[in-house]
Amino acid sequence: HLVDCVLLFEGERERSYRTLRALKNRFGATSETGVFEMRSGGLVEVEDPSARFVGEATAAAGSVVLCAMEGTRPLLVEVQALVAPTEVVPPRRVANGIDRNRLAMILAVLARHGGVQVGSADVFVNVAGGVRVDEPGADLAIALAVASAHRGESLADAEGRPLACFGEVGLTGELRYVAHAERRVAEALKFGLGPVVGPRIQEAPGGLDMHGTLRRALAGSRRARPDGRQFAAAA
Repeated sequence: HLVDCVLLFEGERERSYRTLRALKNRFGATSETGVFEMRSGGLVEVEDPSARFVGEATAAAGSVVLCAMEGTRPLLVEVQALVAPTEVVPPRRVANGIDRNRLAMILAVLARHGGVQVGSADVFVNVAGGVRVDEPGADLAIALAVASAHRGESLADAEGRPLACFGEVGLTGELRYVAHAERRVAEALKFGLGPVVGPRIQEAPGGLDMHGTLRRALAGSRRARPDGRQFAAAA
């Protein structure tokens, strides 16, 4: 072995957060990650990154909190979406922190099975903080953020707390199981984000609002806003 370990720092130059990933590790797992913050004295470990990201999350339309897994660690990150009219043909699809092809698939499923038509609009999706999420459990967060931005309705509750969610979206509009549901839900509930919207699973943990399809998740995710308005989900 010429190389025993390969480590990669991810993150945008303008952002203070950096994610450390192991691409090759002869003596241990490659699924573990670390989150660091660049300060004046150098890189410092962020012991509770979920608290940082949740604290910066907004209650605006187009914002949800994803209950993600980074290795064996649950991580809460904010997923933001912006849907804007455009005269550009074809419309732009910009994805920061997620796979662009995955975004295109989710937009197609939203149009076909969710009643959310954004074919003539620019769509921008960003994972706040410069974090990159590569797991399928981010699908539902992307879909709900885009739907919220498209309708201009916040998914935050009456106290301004953002909606937390996770789940894989299938091509037929169903929500599919993803691993470590209990740990994802527990992490969200620790910060008062509940109930968590997610797929149907056996032996579901408390605090999980389960839905079998994307359309039902859109309808079930309507939340009362401080001004009394609600998210107008598809019927």
